[in-house]
Amino acid sequence: MEKYFKKISQSSNETSKKDEEQSPKRICVEIESSRNQEVDLENLPSDPGLRIPIYEFSPNIQDQVRRAYLQRGPFQPRIHEFPKTKFGAKDRRFNVAWFDKYSNWLEYSICKDKAYCLYCYLFKAVGRGNEDDDAFNKNGFSNWKKANRFELHVGSHNSAHNIARRNCEDLMNQSQHIGFMFKKQTDYATTAYRTRLNASVDCVRFLLRQGLAFRAHDESETSRNQGNFLQLLHFLAEHNNEINNVVLKNAPENLKLTAPEIQKDITRAISIAITDFIKEEIGENYFSLLVDEARDISSKEQMAIVVRFVNKNGMVVERFLGIIHVAETTARTLKKSIEELLSTYGLSISKLRGQGYDGASNMSGEFNGLKALFLNENNAAHYIHCFSHQLQLALVYVAKSHVQIALLFSVISNMMNIVGVSCKRRDQLRDKQRERTLMQLQDGELVTGQGLNQEITLKRSGDTRWGSHYESIIRLITMFPSVIDILEVVVEDGISSEQKGEAFALLGTMQSFEFSFCLLLMKDILGITAELSQALQRKEQDIVNAMALVRICKNRLQLMRDNKWEEFITKLTSFCEQHKIDIPDMNDRWIARGRPRRRAQDMTNLHHFRVEIFYTVIDMQLQELNNRFTETNTELLLSIACLNPSNSFCAFSKDRLIRMSHLYPSDFTPVELEILDNQLETYIMDMQSDPHFSLLKDLGHLAETMIHNKKDILYPLVFRLLKLALVLPVTTAGVERVFSAMAIIKTRLRNRIGDQWMNDTLLAYIEKEILDCIENDVIVNLFQNMKSRRYKL
Repeated sequence: MEKYFKKISQSSNETSKKDEEQSPKRICVEIESSRNQEVDLENLPSDPGLRIPIYEFSPNIQDQVRRAYLQRGPFQPRIHEFPKTKFGAKDRRFNVAWFDKYSNWLEYSICKDKAYCLYCYLFKAVGRGNEDDDAFNKNGFSNWKKANRFELHVGSHNSAHNIARRNCEDLMNQSQHIGFMFKKQTDYATTAYRTRLNASVDCVRFLLRQGLAFRAHDESETSRNQGNFLQLLHFLAEHNNEINNVVLKNAPENLKLTAPEIQKDITRAISIAITDFIKEEIGENYFSLLVDEARDISSKEQMAIVVRFVNKNGMVVERFLGIIHVAETTARTLKKSIEELLSTYGLSISKLRGQGYDGASNMSGEFNGLKALFLNENNAAHYIHCFSHQLQLALVYVAKSHVQIALLFSVISNMMNIVGVSCKRRDQLRDKQRERTLMQLQDGELVTGQGLNQEITLKRSGDTRWGSHYESIIRLITMFPSVIDILEVVVEDGISSEQKGEAFALLGTMQSFEFSFCLLLMKDILGITAELSQALQRKEQDIVNAMALVRICKNRLQLMRDNKWEEFITKLTSFCEQHKIDIPDMNDRWIARGRPRRRAQDMTNLHHFRVEIFYTVIDMQLQELNNRFTETNTELLLSIACLNPSNSFCAFSKDRLIRMSHLYPSDFTPVELEILDNQLETYIMDMQSDPHFSLLKDLGHLAETMIHNKKDILYPLVFRLLKLALVLPVTTAGVERVFSAMAIIKTRLRNRIGDQWMNDTLLAYIEKEILDCIENDVIVNLFQNMKSRRYKL
């Protein structure tokens, strides 16, 4: 029976957390209501405590359900934290070693904390068997102190368990299938079928690897373009007589293996094979989550999930797990969706050691809540700021929650749509700016010199990690009078009354004191964080200097809040006088635009601008920096720097690494902490004297070299610290690549692609390295065992 179960399928194939959180009664009612309809074999409950009895399914689909469960293998959540139960004076719990001993049939229910038998669930006859058999089938077994009951359940050759086992083997044995017995295919027909199927698999492989569409609008034989799949199959047939003799026109009408459903099944088989490979690669290692969300071409919110871990060779690996359509973006819904996908790979939150989200997503309430929910469940799942993402974008996103700042960026965007889009307006703007620069040079306001006074233009700030709001604001301030002149030109000779009206409104807003106040305020704030934002994106991370910049940014913002108001107002007044903008009396009563005066708040202009804007926006930035760079993750990042092998481990600090180990209480026992203190001293002396480690530059090569020289065995606790450091997600570039791939897969012409189909396609396209390693025989076997179909041999 082992040949039908892959070793890597011993962990959960579906949601452990999903099954744990949903009530068994609710699951059964939902399945009961739909059991007479077509059953979704991909979403059958994996937890044996939540399944309905096999005989309650329609007899027409029972074999399909059995095959689906046998293909998945027994539900064995190996890295689950099994709860303890009091038996007499001792606490006992399920032993994960039993999975190894009874790997083919033993299952564990997370929601009921009981053991079950997969064979007996699938084929045990109703009303037959003794009480022990029912314990592993209907009621579940939980008497952990009596492990001998597992052997008693297996029993003799003719026991109910072994009869059920043989029925499972017969079901999965293609030569025993009733369809095969009726057809009695000849050896030639079998060979032709395999050749035909392999040709279809090769075509699917090629299209998935290149991210190409499969089908065309017209796939009839008279069509001039039958689509990529059929055209590629024609090409293979033309260049290989063996394939040509068994495909397309030379294939049986009902066994061409070219239907769209067949293409999707082959893709699904490839996706399962890649998933199994990733399961085996991760094993029971620590891992970190990288999560991001984006909207696809059909305006669906898609959440991509990538895991980061250290493989058995010491290499840091990031693997794409899947993409989830998020219909609701509450924190608990996001957490539940992530846990469902993780359980498919047999991953438990207890092994989570890091979280990384991009700036904008993480700053929304949903992702802040998501971070908190994971930390509440696992205090070792530390959040690390994404180093590959512009910190400026996160700070701007937070500042936009203030209505005046949101208006500022909205006005800038609208101004760019009028002034910066038209080629004619852009040329006029350049001419205006050139004339103004020449006048300033003649008046002595500007100095001449090599590289000075170069031609500049407005820059649109994009909401991507490559965009810079800071540079956009700087250019607007520099070209402010030229922009005003162009808007006045648009008001006079715009192409439409709507454009004229919009330009007129922008003129009034941009020449207001409030707009100038927010513009210069954001220029100063983003200027303070500009160096840090750039430092966090460098390929070679200097974490110590980056953390120093974080501290400097916090101090400068606090200093600006406490002592820089007068200096800011002086600079603002000069700007307004230069551009003839009315300056209000700060002691007058403030009147909000668009609000009735009788309902206006009783405050002065000074209070409004100083307290409600200046102090509030700076406080928001300080709070965001404190949330992103907390004391804990700052300590973690500085500890990582202490492990850096460059310059003969000059940054090594035993005390800081000891403090780092205390941040992972579940990974280091009190005894191990004492051992680690001594082991670190021996480790650093060995590393600094060993020539194999003298030229290393980064942590990744350090881990690989330690494994190659068996130092990981000599210093296991230090290597554990190194692995924990390596899995921390300091960049989400892998997640951003997923969305780049999604834009290639789901295009305007393929905007109706389904969620499962897109997930399978993305998995193969992104993980090309794994796809190239999987042999056709594996894909063919998975394809044949997925469902009971008439075309199956």
